[in-house]
Amino acid sequence: MCGLAGFWDFKANISKTELLGIGQKMGKAISHRGPDSEGAWCDEALGLSFSHLRLAIVDLSEAGHQPMVSRSGGSVIVYNGEIYNAPELREALSLEGCRFRGHSDTEVILEACERWGVIATCQKLIGMFAFAFWDKQTQQLFLARDRLGIKPMYWGFNQGILFFGSQLKSFKGHPHFKPEIDKEALTAYFRFNYVPTPLSIFKNIQKLSPGSILSIDRNQKTQEFRFWDLQDVIARAKDNRLKASCSDDALIEECDALLRDAVKRRIVVDVPLGAFLSGGIDSSTVVALMQTQSDRPIKTFTIGFHEAGYDEAKHAAAVAKHLGTEHHELYLASSEAQAIIPDIPNWCDEPFADVSQIPTYLVSRLARQQVTVSLSGDGGDELFAGYNRYFVGQKLWPRLKVLPYWLRLLSAQGIRQFSPNQWDQFAKILPNRLRPRLVGDKAHKLADILAVPNAGTFYKNLVSFWEEPANLVLGGNEPVLYPWNFESTFGHSNNFVESMQIMDTLTYLPDDILAKVDRASMAVGLEARVPLLDHRVVEFAYGLPMNVKIRNGQGKWLLRQVLNKYVPNSLIERPKMGFGVPIDQWLRGPLREWAENLLSLQRLESEGILNPEPIRQRWAEHLSGQRNWQYSLWGVLMFQAWQERWGL
Repeated sequence: MCGLAGFWDFKANISKTELLGIGQKMGKAISHRGPDSEGAWCDEALGLSFSHLRLAIVDLSEAGHQPMVSRSGGSVIVYNGEIYNAPELREALSLEGCRFRGHSDTEVILEACERWGVIATCQKLIGMFAFAFWDKQTQQLFLARDRLGIKPMYWGFNQGILFFGSQLKSFKGHPHFKPEIDKEALTAYFRFNYVPTPLSIFKNIQKLSPGSILSIDRNQKTQEFRFWDLQDVIARAKDNRLKASCSDDALIEECDALLRDAVKRRIVVDVPLGAFLSGGIDSSTVVALMQTQSDRPIKTFTIGFHEAGYDEAKHAAAVAKHLGTEHHELYLASSEAQAIIPDIPNWCDEPFADVSQIPTYLVSRLARQQVTVSLSGDGGDELFAGYNRYFVGQKLWPRLKVLPYWLRLLSAQGIRQFSPNQWDQFAKILPNRLRPRLVGDKAHKLADILAVPNAGTFYKNLVSFWEEPANLVLGGNEPVLYPWNFESTFGHSNNFVESMQIMDTLTYLPDDILAKVDRASMAVGLEARVPLLDHRVVEFAYGLPMNVKIRNGQGKWLLRQVLNKYVPNSLIERPKMGFGVPIDQWLRGPLREWAENLLSLQRLESEGILNPEPIRQRWAEHLSGQRNWQYSLWGVLMFQAWQERWGL
């Protein structure tokens, strides 16, 4: 796991000293991603520069140093990630006459790309990766990103220069990089609390799509290729869903064997290894499969909070005790978690507002004190149907869609005739024991759901934080992005839950979950590995019938059966909590002054980017307890804090 950065100044009038110096400066901006060594390479005649920061995991010697030049001298690579089938690929290359200087996976990718081509190589790789590969013979630069988007890759032209790298902050190291906020991207950010691919927060800078390769030649011509596409995987699965006729026992055994292999490949390291453990199904499965394949106790890590409803540490401890891991937990006071909030823009680069970024960073920091690599359970919810919104959608949408749209719209308008506060007053006629919390808030959320015209919009409503984000950004327009036109996704499956899974895997997974894990772990120089997102597991999961994902109203049925082989059901069965913090309470209490400063009317008006009216309205409603706007307000706060840090 590392960080990479580079640029191509097509005017090529920069000296070698300047090329290397700028490259090194760009690299130093992301030095947290690779604390073990740094390197730079350039081609003075072309104006091309690579820089690399290394977190050494496999082959700790100088033979793994980057940028790496091929044995023939015909190509160069900078690479971030881990390839888990590198030994098999090395053997195949050796049979073709290739000779290796070390045993790093970097050298395997480099020699494979030179011999087999970039597309063919990427199709053979099992793992997570983002790399830049220079082909001297064809004078082409290739940028590649793994199938699921586990590792980041930004690229784009600014001031006539091509920039590329793991994080945007590296671009600031170039004296001619002039960032400008993309208001379309900002508008999209406020809907989702992340900037969706292929956009970035800056104009003309993009995220490379997962499963893609981009080529750039010396005439600045670009061409993008797909070497893996989830929609194609799903289409093939639907044409040949043979697993539908398999017995439950056969599927459990197949899933277990596949997951065991995915985990086994990810515990091969030359450095200390551990795992995040929340005590939930996903992380418990990963840890169980690690421990059964280890001859010593695995180190496991969890963070606990004292606030009721936000503490999973006791559940993690019970699972760890049963499995016999060397467990480490840290209970934090709210003040300790709050203390890191001002630093979030430093390691997120873009505005990013998933509140679980806080505990993810904290557990990464805890783990890094003892290990360099930690396995994580991310991906299980998307693949095996675990999110609560899947069950909400499964229950509500079939009932709603049979009602005439005009009737649903009329009902929604009727609910909105009364303010949330008025609904709260009406609810007081109910006894306390029967009265739900925030009745008015829930009533207006119901109105939002009733007013949606189709399944795709229903899903979009479930994952939106501002329903009309264009009203929030002055001069902003919401872009239409693949796959958010919904036709290819919600028309691809006649199962609403599966359609939501597809959307989450294409959007929320790479742009929120994986971005969060990458930035939080890399901020402390920790490599996080995600075995559930081995592409073979993904392809297996999308070939499964829905009744082995959701059964008797419970998600992740198949994954639960695998876990039950190692951990008693009694240690796992409980309501899903998620990995969060009580932001709603903090904003009304200890974070109120910080938030008020960022959301002040004077500040918003002077900056001239956001419309103060809806923000101030939600802030007032949240402070009064009338509505719980914690997540939409957190999105605004994270943008404001990011903008302040970047000086834009």
